[in-house]
Amino acid sequence: MYRDESWFRRIRRKRRLSLIDDDTLREFWHVHVSGLGVFTLLFLLFLLTIGVLSLLIVYTPVRNILPGYSASLRQEIIDESMRIDSLQRTVDLQTQYVGIIRSVVAGEVKSDTVISLDSLQVVMQEQLLEAKNEVTEAFKAEYEERERNNLLLFDAPITVPIFSLYAPAHGAVVSTFAPQEGRHGVTIQTPNKENVCATLDGTVVYVNAEEDETSTVMVLHQTYLSVYRNVGRVLCRIGDTVLTGQTIAIVKDGTPITFELWKQGQEINPEEIIAF
Repeated sequence: MYRDESWFRRIRRKRRLSLIDDDTLREFWHVHVSGLGVFTLLFLLFLLTIGVLSLLIVYTPVRNILPGYSASLRQEIIDESMRIDSLQRTVDLQTQYVGIIRSVVAGEVKSDTVISLDSLQVVMQEQLLEAKNEVTEAFKAEYEERERNNLLLFDAPITVPIFSLYAPAHGAVVSTFAPQEGRHGVTIQTPNKENVCATLDGTVVYVNAEEDETSTVMVLHQTYLSVYRNVGRVLCRIGDTVLTGQTIAIVKDGTPITFELWKQGQEINPEEIIAF
């Protein structure tokens, strides 16, 4: 019946909303409403709710729970507390001043022995700072005992090395450190023409350049000796000073290289101190 009507006419058409007694089937209340009227009523209720909430936020303490208001309120409280504290000190000084005047008038204190108001304030502050009670001493002792262990950390010697070890080459470790099996270092499978870099600042002390790409380079550092075996083309000579991360050789045809690290004649597992 209403299929040919437009959408706007359909939402404006009124419907009858009735309330019927279930026992007697008698209608005891009804109202005529339309879709447009229901939408308008809900929209007005939404606007009314927004308005009431806005008034509550603007004119009531509810705004203090919103972000941004609490910070300003806290600052106001701090300012007022400081102002009250200042006024309290002023009142105390005035009370002391009035007491001194009364003593002078009563003849209890000679007028030339009365200190000025500013001097009285200084004296009062000194007495306050010098005053010690059992609570203060107990808190001081407890704090010193609690922080004693933390303070000892500043006197402890630093055992962590002040240098960092550079990875000799980028690749995957295919053979791990196992001195009991004759492997004094780690074997790294690298891409073709990968750079072999010095792991620390040092001096080149040994170079054995072979044509079959099994060259060996040794670099002496402060307390360490790094050994690079099975490298390809060597780019350094004996006596050269190299920096951390400086290229000292180039891998050819993806040949695995062996890296060893020695300290005072004792081999060290490179994987414990270098991230490959």
